[in-house]
Amino acid sequence: MLDNVMLGLQIVLALIGGYQLFLTFFGWYRRRKKVSYEPQKTFAVLIAAHNEEQVIGALIENLKNLKYPREMYDIMVICDNCTDRTAEIAKEHGVYAFERKNPDLRGKGYAIEWMLKKLWKLPRSYDAVVMFDADNLVSPDYLLHMNNDLCSGSKVIQAYLDTKNPQDSWVTACYAISYYFANRFWQLPRTNLGLANYLGGTGMCFDARLLKEVGWGATSLVEDLEFSMRCVQLGVKPTFNYDARVYDEKPLTFKASARQRLRWMQGHFDVCRKYFFPLLWQGIKERKWTKIDAAIYSANAYNFFIAFIVAVLLWIPGILPQTMVVNLYEIAPVINVVAIAIYLLLPVALFQEKVTWKMYGYLIVYPIYMISWWPITSFAFFTQTNKKWSHTKHTRVIRFDEVQSKQAG
Repeated sequence: MLDNVMLGLQIVLALIGGYQLFLTFFGWYRRRKKVSYEPQKTFAVLIAAHNEEQVIGALIENLKNLKYPREMYDIMVICDNCTDRTAEIAKEHGVYAFERKNPDLRGKGYAIEWMLKKLWKLPRSYDAVVMFDADNLVSPDYLLHMNNDLCSGSKVIQAYLDTKNPQDSWVTACYAISYYFANRFWQLPRTNLGLANYLGGTGMCFDARLLKEVGWGATSLVEDLEFSMRCVQLGVKPTFNYDARVYDEKPLTFKASARQRLRWMQGHFDVCRKYFFPLLWQGIKERKWTKIDAAIYSANAYNFFIAFIVAVLLWIPGILPQTMVVNLYEIAPVINVVAIAIYLLLPVALFQEKVTWKMYGYLIVYPIYMISWWPITSFAFFTQTNKKWSHTKHTRVIRFDEVQSKQAG
């Protein structure tokens, strides 16, 4: 019995890995012809902030200098349960500060839901809503790209997520490598194949009418993934804009990184429980691969968790009698090619994304970062009912010109 279960799990993992590898072949090219429109759309630019007095000013300065008519967008800071000068700094920079006090419902998802209710009651209406985190920086042409996509029919758009401090530590470098790979070989293939893209928590743009119709409703620890799944379920495909860049600050230490990734995976398990089977059955019934693909993506946390268990049972001697365990990787060694091929695509992603040569050196420690996902995901599985939001502190001020100079170097 056990050998059949182990064999079945290994086959499922191999199929998922093979599918992911198959998708990467559609990330080798990028369609560059896009229709450009004159600025037409008005934007409410929301910044989710909790005690971000150190970094909020740099983002506001950045946003006030976007290459878009200033009268066509308003900047609004959601000061969520702040106990510092975040609201004061926002007001000093001449933008709106909305102060929320609710210690029981904490987290960005709840803050966004609260802010949207406020937004709909304002005298001015907007064509679209954009969301950033307080530690972000944005490419000057961001709103121009969002305007183009909205005018072309997109309702939900995710920008290219980059890292503003990729060389601060080996941890931030590994984050950056993951993002380069995800943008090129996860997001771009789905764009080229006409599948739904997934939201990344920041740099997101939403058609205001859609938000009013369906509501936010994404209050899990990973509100971005949750809203992505809601969109696909409703027949709305989020799209990806490769040219609109958002730079996110990543934790410097492994401890801070593990805490952040634990929260992500706890949220992923929660969202998977809600959406995996409904999306899978809908996709099969309606014969829509977009929904099946979204269901597979929602199950990534379980994929990591099961892979960890299988690896432990297969490779640590003495846990199970070897006669009771079938090792598919020994029976069909070709399966190992999948894992090797995906790793070899990392330097390809770095090359295609035109990163500095120093980043290639961090590929040596990248396996440590990837292996660390296994115990983090396992711990998240057993603590997934914990929905307490944890704040990642940001204390280093980086401005957009610094990011540009480092990329050029």
